[in-house]
Amino acid sequence: MFVLGTAGHVDHGKSTLVRALTGIDPDRLKEEKQRGMTIDLGFAWMELAMPKHPQPHAVDATTPRADVGIVDVPGHIDFIKNMLAGVGGIDAVLFVIAADEGVMPQTREHLAILDLLGVTAGVVALTKCDLIDDPEWLTLVELDVVELLHETNLAAAPIVPVSANTGEGLPALRTALATVLSALPPRRNRARPRLPIDRVFSLSGFGTVVTGTLLDGALTIGDAVTVLPAGLPARVRSLQTHNRAVESGQPGSRVAINLSGVHTEQVARGDVVAKPGSLEPTQLVDVRFRLLRDSPKSLQHNQRVDFFSGAAELPAVVRLLGAEQLEPGAEGWLQLRLMQPAVVVSGDRFILRHPSPSVTLGGGVVLSPHPRRRWRRFDPAVLSRLQLLAAGAPDDLLLQYLERRPFSTLQQLLHSNDLEHAVAEQALAELRHAGAVMILDVGAEPHIVTMTVWEKMVTTLRAILAEFHRQAPLRRGMPRGEVRSRLQASAPGADLTVRLFNAFLGVAIEGGLVNADDTVVWLADFQVAYTIHQQAMVDQLLAVFAENPTAPPNQQESLRQLGQDDALLESLLEHGRLLRIGGDVLFRPQDFAAMSARVEAYLRAHGSITLADARDLLQTSRKYVQALLEEMDSRRITRREGDIRLLRGS
Repeated sequence: MFVLGTAGHVDHGKSTLVRALTGIDPDRLKEEKQRGMTIDLGFAWMELAMPKHPQPHAVDATTPRADVGIVDVPGHIDFIKNMLAGVGGIDAVLFVIAADEGVMPQTREHLAILDLLGVTAGVVALTKCDLIDDPEWLTLVELDVVELLHETNLAAAPIVPVSANTGEGLPALRTALATVLSALPPRRNRARPRLPIDRVFSLSGFGTVVTGTLLDGALTIGDAVTVLPAGLPARVRSLQTHNRAVESGQPGSRVAINLSGVHTEQVARGDVVAKPGSLEPTQLVDVRFRLLRDSPKSLQHNQRVDFFSGAAELPAVVRLLGAEQLEPGAEGWLQLRLMQPAVVVSGDRFILRHPSPSVTLGGGVVLSPHPRRRWRRFDPAVLSRLQLLAAGAPDDLLLQYLERRPFSTLQQLLHSNDLEHAVAEQALAELRHAGAVMILDVGAEPHIVTMTVWEKMVTTLRAILAEFHRQAPLRRGMPRGEVRSRLQASAPGADLTVRLFNAFLGVAIEGGLVNADDTVVWLADFQVAYTIHQQAMVDQLLAVFAENPTAPPNQQESLRQLGQDDALLESLLEHGRLLRIGGDVLFRPQDFAAMSARVEAYLRAHGSITLADARDLLQTSRKYVQALLEEMDSRRITRREGDIRLLRGS
């Protein structure tokens, strides 16, 4: 599942192209239809056939398909703020340039914004090609676009001439989009779901509905959530993705959430839906910032700006760190003082714009969403810390290490990078508070695993056991050693020792996912189910055991009774309905316990017992008595001295 955003100059055909690709008109407002231009964000979706290798363009019934949500943004300069609210959570961009007009002012500004936001994947659509009669003109426009994209993140983006009116080029455009999207890495699931709200409305009978791109984790129907920054408690009543009801919204998907507990007027674009306690609003953020090369002025200390991140727009004041001013094209450290609370996390991208006249200044990345205080502007320690954070947000650095080395110890984690211990410990505490990592108690040294790895391993564990139950439906469970070996193969980088495996298994058992004993592991909901024929054979065999408790059928006789079904006999042994002792001797557990108790009583009365004494006591044969006494020796109930047995400890 992917999210694609449009970008480009006004009236270059973004919405028309989206309608041609999806059959959905993204312009939903009456004024948009009257004026023939997009004013606010529009939404659509489509399904793309993803490329297969080694024939990337071959499509058949087995071709994998992906849902693609589309955020259509306005191109007019007056609505650039609405554009910024829509491009924060996209995976790739459909960059639209009209072939009859070529590169225009908003083309350049949109491209600069995409570059600042770190959007590296995209396709350029040269629209309105049906209006071009001169092939040389189209070639010139393509050359202009190549030059425009040079030295930007989209320098390698394919350029596809299309016409939304005639349909020319649309198949090639779909193929190009599928190729670009299929090459993207999967969205990271940090188990800290948040949804920056880009649209709020109400539906009769449902109440408040919010939409956005879900980041950093999944949300499920029934989840308790908080609407930030106000901290309003709510609950997920229902979820939709592309007009389809779903039980769970996945990271990176466009999601509509029906919220109970909040009114529509209490929620606004820019608010964030998150799990309670996982995120906190802030009004002070440390950032790395780049001022655009074509900025008309330098950036000054205490300059007032508009701050855009996610779907939020907030006034802010710039605090320049380590410099008196920032010249066009330069990068530097800022501490932004926000006039209103915002919800951001380390690694979030942002844009700064000059309020009046409204113009994009530049953008960058959030380094610390909760600095301890206002820093002294030229403090070397502060500048050094920011330089270190720029190498990666502390929580990201820890997560990246844990994904490479699952189940690391605390000491391994703290020594895994150049972070100060205090910074690393604080980042780890935030990850634990957000539910992004789990601590396993493995003796004196706890081990740490990300929730992403944990959930993957639990899924693998259940799949391993489900396959075992399918292949061996009469077995109680899979041997523990075999489970550990199979699970180790699914967690590269982890050293799944016996103690660590036992700790992992203990948490899975507490969660009701699996059950285990000292020898085997099985799915919590698994039960052995005999066929009618098998059950009849089992009942008949156990009836024979009940009739002859001290001289029951041996293993070969039992197998004949069970139709030579070895798996059925092993099932009875595994489930404790029969007990194998000494070669091929079998007893019911209750019969063994009764005979053992009689021998113990005899020993307490007489002090010792011989094999012949036991045979006479139990009225059975030497074979059964010898097996019984040897089992009692192994269980440390008795001990042998020559030809007699004594009670252990006597």
